[in-house]
Amino acid sequence: MEALFLLVPLSVIMVFVALWVFFSASDGGQFDDLVGPGMRVLQDDDSGAPAAPAGPVDAAQQNGDATH
Repeated sequence: MEALFLLVPLSVIMVFVALWVFFSASDGGQFDDLVGPGMRVLQDDDSGAPAAPAGPVDAAQQNGDATH
């Protein structure tokens, strides 16, 4: 019975903290657009990607020699 004197107020405090976290996230705009970021992942947007990956440069190309 003595444990209830500790557990009931502790659980009430935890509920109020969880509600405060939820409502502060809601007021901050956390839940405004739930679909947009998931759809952005699926879009094929290669405009910011480099055209070809940079490979290793051999010594002839680095020195400007066009022997091959």
